[in-house]
Amino acid sequence: MADKPTKGLADVVAASTALSDIDGQAGRLFYRGYDIHDLAGRTTFEETAHLLQYGTLPTREQLSAYGEELVRGRTLGTLVEANISEIAERQAPMEALRTLVSLAGGDDPDKDSNAPEANLRKAARLTAQQPLLVARYHAARTGAVIPAPDPSLSVAANFLLQITGRTPGEREVEIFDTCLVLHADHTMNASTFAARVCAATLSDMHSAIVAAIGTLKGPLHGGANEQVMRTLESLDAGAVAQSVRDRLAAGEKIMGFGHRVYKTEDPRATHLRQMSRELGEASGDDTYYRMSKEMEEVVFETKGLYPNVDFYAATVYHYLGIPTDLFTPVFSVSRMSGWTAHVIEQHADNRLIRPDSEYIGERDQKWKPIAER
Repeated sequence: MADKPTKGLADVVAASTALSDIDGQAGRLFYRGYDIHDLAGRTTFEETAHLLQYGTLPTREQLSAYGEELVRGRTLGTLVEANISEIAERQAPMEALRTLVSLAGGDDPDKDSNAPEANLRKAARLTAQQPLLVARYHAARTGAVIPAPDPSLSVAANFLLQITGRTPGEREVEIFDTCLVLHADHTMNASTFAARVCAATLSDMHSAIVAAIGTLKGPLHGGANEQVMRTLESLDAGAVAQSVRDRLAAGEKIMGFGHRVYKTEDPRATHLRQMSRELGEASGDDTYYRMSKEMEEVVFETKGLYPNVDFYAATVYHYLGIPTDLFTPVFSVSRMSGWTAHVIEQHADNRLIRPDSEYIGERDQKWKPIAER
């Protein structure tokens, strides 16, 4: 008799990958063998994207060449330019990004090729364009005019400049850059799996990324960081502990806690907590950080759950001046480096992903003419 299927494919190995790995018991995350604690705050997002897409941390020359490729990619094609204003009027952020990336596929000069070199070029363009798409979408819906990308600035610095309209401080850039590194890849999560399933049909990279963004749009995968901020805004700063206890007692879920894989603290949360505290103190009003810390203590005391990557990311993004409904799109800015690397890896050693299923419906039904039904 066949084994019963595992709900949600829990603990089922769906693919082999050299990109990232998790030790859930020890709370460790690795990108191509490098511990995230060694990379965070020491390796730039550009270096991390190169590591994922090309397989190695770049030399100075390689980083310079990759940086130049990103600069060239920070432009939007005619299809995107012609439609972004109307899309901003009609669609919420994640819907808009799904549409805009699809349009960007039509603008891409390598759209008809899945060759390794073409995929690497598309990966760089997508990594360069995603922060620009988020910023341009936000500008279109608010009527703002944003600065053009500055070729001398990093991905992190350009994004903060375009979203906030002001030149970010050096430390703000460093912190946001670290956020991008922390979110760059995370093994076979739902959106990455969706991208690989699409890529396994030998569909193109843009289609696979649209699948990933559509999957991230779902509230059971993306959106937790936004909901954390909404929760903080809904609480009385003087009654956090009791409010959280009441919500838990009523069976409500407090977003930003627990993880399918980690059995201890999410290693990314360790860095984000520190950065939230630093930014809160620097802002002169660390209320949301202190509320978050109190929430963390109550949830652990009551449920034994640790904060995940989304919990402190919420206040970090808030202190950086990023609008709350753009928190999940910001996640896609970072994860684009990992998604594209997974598409490259899938195409390099491809087999169609086609799992089996267990049929649980009726059997031996007898057909009747419509007059007898």
